[in-house]
Amino acid sequence: MDARQQRGLEIAATCKINQKNGTWLVPSQSGHGKYAVFPDAEKPTCTCPDHETRGGKCKHIFAVEYVIKREENPDGSTTVTETVSVTKRTTYPQDWTNYNKAQTNEKDQFQELLHDLCKGIPEPEQRMGRPRIALSDMVFSAAFKVYSTFSGRRFMSDLRDAHEKGFIHKVPHYNSIFRCLEDVKLTPVLKELIVTSSAPLASVEADFAADSSGFSSSRFEKWYDEKYGGMKRQHAWVKAHIMVGVKTNVVTAVEIGDQDAHDSPMFKPLLATTVQTFNVDNVSADKAYLSAENLQAVRKVGGFPYIMFKTNSRASNVNSIWNQMFHFFNFKKDVFLEHYHQRSNVESTFSMIKAKFGDAVRSKTDVAQKNEVLCKVLGHNICCLISAMYELGITPQLAG
Repeated sequence: MDARQQRGLEIAATCKINQKNGTWLVPSQSGHGKYAVFPDAEKPTCTCPDHETRGGKCKHIFAVEYVIKREENPDGSTTVTETVSVTKRTTYPQDWTNYNKAQTNEKDQFQELLHDLCKGIPEPEQRMGRPRIALSDMVFSAAFKVYSTFSGRRFMSDLRDAHEKGFIHKVPHYNSIFRCLEDVKLTPVLKELIVTSSAPLASVEADFAADSSGFSSSRFEKWYDEKYGGMKRQHAWVKAHIMVGVKTNVVTAVEIGDQDAHDSPMFKPLLATTVQTFNVDNVSADKAYLSAENLQAVRKVGGFPYIMFKTNSRASNVNSIWNQMFHFFNFKKDVFLEHYHQRSNVESTFSMIKAKFGDAVRSKTDVAQKNEVLCKVLGHNICCLISAMYELGITPQLAG
């Protein structure tokens, strides 16, 4: 029994599936809406994206087949009986011993690895004014503050403890941390640290996935709605584009642009940064990143692009990577989708970052918000390294 059949059993056992005029309405497992299933004996169909993409039986069709049991009576009539099937939930093994070690030692290991990363930050020259706190100390303080999820004032006890352990030379004022995050010069430093923190996993990762997600802020934006004739307001947010390794969920590259910017132009910078450290075999992404230029960029670095095609995508008259992948998508869809669905790992990565460090930013200015998101990503990478140290036996060498 494959995964779709198992999920179909779960739906049949736990959800109410109704029939109306020969159409079965199956609730979505996400809780948003229903899908219409037409259980034809030869070619059943469903309105869900999975069936429309693959053309084969989806979990909703399997659910209807399990719910409906057709019995032919001697007089030729058909009796429909509803049944309930119970299935055992699929679980995956977890190395609990090393997982527990990684979690219980994470905060101590985090400070040590962050300190090693910050040691390599070059100190800008100062010719006049009062002596500044070292840039390495400020970056350590800002990243550690975001990791703690505390406010600047409540974080000071952790910072004093880090000073006593020798991770920073001087304890900065909490206002100094805020000003550091508002410095536009901090952005390239944080992006470089993210790349450096992913490097120890270069021997593990060869398949990658790209996607974007937003982090909410406390600011609101207003606009006039022409359709309904009134003012609207919503939270402003920061949109982060990342590329991750699908095995360890480590972020290999990050780009932060305008919140309304298109995804596709961000793909090549993410790929270019990734190939500086990693050998790329496969790259998966959703249809928002689809373009002939992006497909060609992956092939140029020796990888294969598994980027989902749109419903209106067509083959061209030129022999190109677009044509090759388009025909591959149409004629070997199962193989294509097997690679494409590795993209779900980048969604898991965003979920990990938001669950651990919050799905919103505290900062008020645009620059500070971007730097705060970068600190979240840096903290996530260091946590991935800590897990790899215990579960994979990797010893990070961080030459920042």
